[in-house]
Amino acid sequence: MVDPELELVVAGRHGDPHRILGRHDGVVRSFRPGATEVRIVPSDGGDPVDMKMVHPAGLFEGRLDGDGGYQLEAVYSRGGAATTFRFADPYAAWPTIGELDLHLFGEGRHHRLWEVLGAHSRVHDGLPGVAFSVWAPNAKAVRVVGDWNFWDGRVHPMRSLGGSGVWELFVPGVEAGARYKFELVTSDDRLILKTDPMAFSMEEPPATASVVVGESAHRWQDEDWLARRAETDLLHSPLSIYEMHAGSWRWTTDRDGTRRPLSYREMAEVLPGYLADLGFTHVELMPMAEHPFSGSWGYQVSGYYAPTSRFGSPDDFRVLVDALHGAGIGVLVDWVPAHFPKDDFALARFDGTALYEHRDPRQGEHQDWGTLIFNFGRNEVRNFLLANALYWIEQFHVDGLRVDAVASMLYLDYSRQPGQWLPNRFGGRENLEAVGFLEEVNEAVFGHYPGATVMAEESTAWPGVSRPTYLGGLGFGFKWNMGWMHDTLDYFSHDPIHRRYHHSELTFGLIYAWSENFVLPLSHDEVVHGKGSLLNKMPGDRWQQLANLRALYSWMWAHPGKQLLFMGSELAPEREWNHEQELDWWILEHWDAHRGVRDLLRALNGVYRSTPALWRADDTPEGFEWVDADDSDQSVLSFLRRAASGSEEWVLCVANLTPVARHDHRVGVPCGGYWRELLNSDAGEFGGSGVGNLGGVEAEPTAHHGRPWSVSLTLPPLGVLWLAPSPRS
Repeated sequence: MVDPELELVVAGRHGDPHRILGRHDGVVRSFRPGATEVRIVPSDGGDPVDMKMVHPAGLFEGRLDGDGGYQLEAVYSRGGAATTFRFADPYAAWPTIGELDLHLFGEGRHHRLWEVLGAHSRVHDGLPGVAFSVWAPNAKAVRVVGDWNFWDGRVHPMRSLGGSGVWELFVPGVEAGARYKFELVTSDDRLILKTDPMAFSMEEPPATASVVVGESAHRWQDEDWLARRAETDLLHSPLSIYEMHAGSWRWTTDRDGTRRPLSYREMAEVLPGYLADLGFTHVELMPMAEHPFSGSWGYQVSGYYAPTSRFGSPDDFRVLVDALHGAGIGVLVDWVPAHFPKDDFALARFDGTALYEHRDPRQGEHQDWGTLIFNFGRNEVRNFLLANALYWIEQFHVDGLRVDAVASMLYLDYSRQPGQWLPNRFGGRENLEAVGFLEEVNEAVFGHYPGATVMAEESTAWPGVSRPTYLGGLGFGFKWNMGWMHDTLDYFSHDPIHRRYHHSELTFGLIYAWSENFVLPLSHDEVVHGKGSLLNKMPGDRWQQLANLRALYSWMWAHPGKQLLFMGSELAPEREWNHEQELDWWILEHWDAHRGVRDLLRALNGVYRSTPALWRADDTPEGFEWVDADDSDQSVLSFLRRAASGSEEWVLCVANLTPVARHDHRVGVPCGGYWRELLNSDAGEFGGSGVGNLGGVEAEPTAHHGRPWSVSLTLPPLGVLWLAPSPRS
């Protein structure tokens, strides 16, 4: 009589193979397809026990009395030669996952999920090996395949851990570096091969296998940095961010003449010093999680827990972060919980069903991007993403996350026509499940990691994006000010003769500047896909273009809000960004004016960081006062920054955004004394014409602009001045 359970085992369809395989009441069973002989080898040195083949598919059975340990020995005959393998029995091991872990995962509250699911090198039941586990609740069966079993899914079927949907197997003898995937039998009996959603490393694309990672060998040296971070209030601190795409920043030449991007360790040798020299406080890395298509720039992720292997190992990435911290540079990474690609080897229809994504395409697909949307209403999916946010901060010591495409998460009708979306339970367009998820992530990050932050790329007027959740906000630390970006770039793109008609594009942002904690971004999106470089957005001849660009940066650094600038913008390149090439570093070797733009940014960051009036009160109108916002005919604007209400630490910013120098231009100031030029964007050292005020001016007791004192200034053409009351040097 055929035992139906044995048939399920040999067919690879048994949900609990441990019930049949392994040792039970003195009988040991092993399924070794293709083996001609299998023996039990007792650990106490006793004689081996030959096992009998009880099923022609390769199921063997033998008796081993007592409860001592054992190994198995399988003999394979190929081409007339016999090969013998000895191995520990995977089906003699107890489960590696506890009930509490499964319970928390089911509730979506396991904040250290990466310690449970995935592939973990460990010693279990006294044996070294790897514990594999994966969530696939709708699969009939799951097997782990890899280098050690010649990618034969029949050899290592996994067991289902009840209603949790988690499948688990400990495989002794597997070592770090082994490649693996999961082979799943779907509910309609299809066989699909998937990478591990929790893989900590993956093969370099276009290969797609997951890779077992051992315990990290990196020894962190950033204890002092983390201690300072925990005591730092970023909102009231200088924050100047260099946005960077790792694959196109700087390249090197191998011995064979091949040009390639720097590895993580090579970046660690040059990037920290470069950023420290320019004075940036932070670097923001475009998505570092593994992604199959380099043209997505990392925004279509296939391996959420795996730093991309294009530049090295996870420990190599740790070396880079550690080096940046050692140079005083914070590290932010772009994080993409809004959507994921449809690649059939990854998350899409993972167990043959819409598991991570919504089943209904009206909720589960981005039509514009050709990607899938996470099902934020499913506990396990939320947990997968929530733990991932914490994972990057915990395991790689990053200092914050910039969340991509938040607007697409907040609205059910995002980029959809009527009839293409489903309203929420109240009939509205808000994605309540995504809102709850974002609130949960922000609470967890700020709760677990004081001093870390989360930033939102959010382009709509959703209220309270950067307000605490207990006040009804989404809980982000900062929000990208997309409106400021578009208005400012639009203004600077106009010929100066027409700017008088667009004056409000620079003043309008100050109406809402304190409604959120803003980052002012000049990001990668503005210098790609035919938009041209920042330099080529500027009107006029080359001198005017460079002057306009220096004025733009100087205006931006004085404006309320934190600054973010995309890599290469310090070079003032002519061409737009190309992710398949390195930056145009050669520019600095040939053109003094382009070196001047870089030197200006170094000066901007230096003055900014040392001047609290420019950052301490970014979040309140008490830190800003217009002096003259109405001089549209001359395209001149002036305002004051101060460190706090009642503070005498002032900075005066005056911008002349026409190519005409203006002499004896009077500007009201709050106090007398000498006002020193902190910065002049037209200085000769920056490639300008050198028009200015010889280092400063003396305030006169002449009332102007509603203030008792005033200064008479020479305004450089297409220039921005920063001045502050200061003793004469």
